[in-house]
Amino acid sequence: MATFQYNALTSAGRLMKGTVEAGSPDDARHLLDDMGLTVNALDAATAERPKTAVGRNEFLLFNQQLASITKAGIPLERGLRELARDVSSKSMRKLIDDIAADLEAGMSIEEAFQKRERHFPPLYGRILKAGVETGRLSEMLTSLNRHLELSGHTRRIIFEAVSYPAVIFVLGSVIISLVFMFIIPEFRSVLEEMVGGQLNVITRFVLSLAQNIVPFWIGVAVVVGALVAGLSLLSASPGGRRFREGLLLHVPVVGRLYHHSILSRMAEAMAMLVGAGCDMPECLRLGAVAAGSERLIQDSERLAAQIEQGRNIMEAGASNGVLPRLFLYSVQLGAQRNELQDNLYSLGDMYADQARAGQSRLQSVLLPVMLIVVGAFLALAILAMFLPMIQVVTSLSAAS
Repeated sequence: MATFQYNALTSAGRLMKGTVEAGSPDDARHLLDDMGLTVNALDAATAERPKTAVGRNEFLLFNQQLASITKAGIPLERGLRELARDVSSKSMRKLIDDIAADLEAGMSIEEAFQKRERHFPPLYGRILKAGVETGRLSEMLTSLNRHLELSGHTRRIIFEAVSYPAVIFVLGSVIISLVFMFIIPEFRSVLEEMVGGQLNVITRFVLSLAQNIVPFWIGVAVVVGALVAGLSLLSASPGGRRFREGLLLHVPVVGRLYHHSILSRMAEAMAMLVGAGCDMPECLRLGAVAAGSERLIQDSERLAAQIEQGRNIMEAGASNGVLPRLFLYSVQLGAQRNELQDNLYSLGDMYADQARAGQSRLQSVLLPVMLIVVGAFLALAILAMFLPMIQVVTSLSAAS
C-alpha cells in the first residue's frame, strides 16, 4: 500500500487536503470519490518521520476538552476544528485537524481514530463509537478522564516509592561494582588461606561475581531491555494486551488495584448505557469497551452471547475470569428489581473506593519492600567478606 497526498473539494465546495492509502493512484481516486470528494490533485506522499503517541498529559487534556465540546452540544467536526486552534503543539493541532477532516468526509469516528491508533491509547476509537451510538459520549469521556487520573495517580505513587530506593540501589551498585573489581579479588588468597581453601558457598559466589562483574551487569541490561521490548510488542495486538493484562492481574496489590479500576469504569459505563435504553448484551459489550480492557471485552462478548441464547447472567458468568460473582449478582438483582442503573452506579462507586484504598496500600508497602531489597543486596556482600573470619573464629573456639 502506498500513501497519496490529495487536494479535493467536499460536496459543500470546501477545499480539503490530506492523505489516503491505496494500492495505486486510480484506487486512491476511487476511494476519494466514494467519500464524496472531487479530486483536484493527487500525488505520491513524501516519507514522513514516524509519528509518536500523544503524551499522557496531552491526551488527558484533549479528552477533557472533547468531553466539554460534546456536553455543550457542539457538532464534533466543528468542535475539533475550534479545539485545534487552541492547541499550542503543532503536531497535535495537525492531528486534530486531520481527524476533523476525515469526519467531515464521512468517515466514522471509530475509523478516524483507528487510522491513528499509534497516537492514541488502544480502544479509544471504540470508546468514542460506543458513546456516539448511545448518545452518552460526554459522560463516557468524563468517566474515562476520572479513571485516567486514578491511573496517573497510581503511576506517581509507584514512581515516588521506587525512585528513592532506585537512586540508592544505583549508587550502591556502582560502589559495590568498584569494590568487586578492584578490592575483593585482592582478598581472595587471604580468605582462602584463612580457611584452608574451604570457602563457604556465599563467599565463593561473591568472589565469582567479582571476577565477572562487567558481564553480570551487561546481562542485567540485556534482560531489562528484553523485558521492555517484550512488553512493547505485547501492546501491539489484542492477544498480546490480554496476555499482559493477565500478568498484571497476578501482581500483588497492583493487580487488585487495576482489577477494581476497570470494574469501576465498566460499571459506570453500563449504568449510562442502561439509561440510554441498551439491552443487557449490548450493555456488557459496550461497557467492556469503555473500560479499555481486552480481557473484559473477551469475557463480556462470551457472556453476552450466552445471554442472547437464553441463559441468565449468573449461569452464563460461571466460568468468567475477570467479572466477579458479586458484580454479576448485583447486575442480575438490579435487573429483576428494575433498579439496574442504581445498582451499577453503586458498583462503580464501590470499586472506585476499593481502587483508592489499593493506592494507599501500595504507597505504604512499596517503599519498605524496595528498601529491603536494596538492604539485602548490600548485606550479602558484607556477609560474604565476614563469613571466612567467622569460620576461623568458630574453628579456634572448637579447638580450644
